[in-house]
Amino acid sequence: MLSFVRLIAAVAFVPPPVQELAAVVTAARRGDRAAFAELYRRFSRAVHGVVLARVQYRDAADLVQETFAIALERLPQLGDVAAFPGWLLAIARNRSIDHVRGQKPTDELSDLPVEASRSAEVAQVLTALRTLPDAYQETMILRLIEGMSGPEIAEQTGLSPGSVRVNLHRGMKLLRERLGIVPSGEEADEQAG
Repeated sequence: MLSFVRLIAAVAFVPPPVQELAAVVTAARRGDRAAFAELYRRFSRAVHGVVLARVQYRDAADLVQETFAIALERLPQLGDVAAFPGWLLAIARNRSIDHVRGQKPTDELSDLPVEASRSAEVAQVLTALRTLPDAYQETMILRLIEGMSGPEIAEQTGLSPGSVRVNLHRGMKLLRERLGIVPSGEEADEQAG
C-alpha cells in the first residue's frame, strides 16, 4: 500500500508536457543554448514537415535551419511561452512562403531521397499532398513523411488530438481521391455508412 502511495505522489509531481516545454522555452529565452538545442530536437521534424508542404525537398533542410535562426533571434519577443509551437510553425510557414515567391517550378524527382524506381511515385504522392487544404496537408506530411504519431502532431502543432484525427482522416480521404485510389472492403463500407 505504501509503495502505491509513493507511486501516486511521484506521478503527481511529474510536470505536464506544457509546463516542461514552458521551462525549456524560458531557459532558451535567457540564452541557454542547451535549452534551445532541446527545442530544436523536439520541433525540427515538425518544422521540416511544415516547410516541406511548401518547398522542394532540396530546400527544406536549409529553411529548417533558417526558421530556427529566426526563432532564436526573436525568442525574447515571444509573449506567451506556451504559444511556442504555433509561433515556431508560423515562422516556418512564413519563411517557406517567402522562399517560394518568385521561384520557377522545377523537377523535384532528382532531389528526392528514394530509389530511382520509386521516385516518380513518391513525387506524385508529394505533389498530391501539396494540393490538399493547408490543415490537411501539413498534418498528412507530418504523419506520412515525418513519421509522427497523432499525439506527437497534436503536441507539436498545438492542435487538439481530435482535430489531428479529423485532419488525418479527411486528408487521407482527399489524398486517395486525388491519387485515384479506391478504398477497399471495410473502408468502402465505412465511408458509405
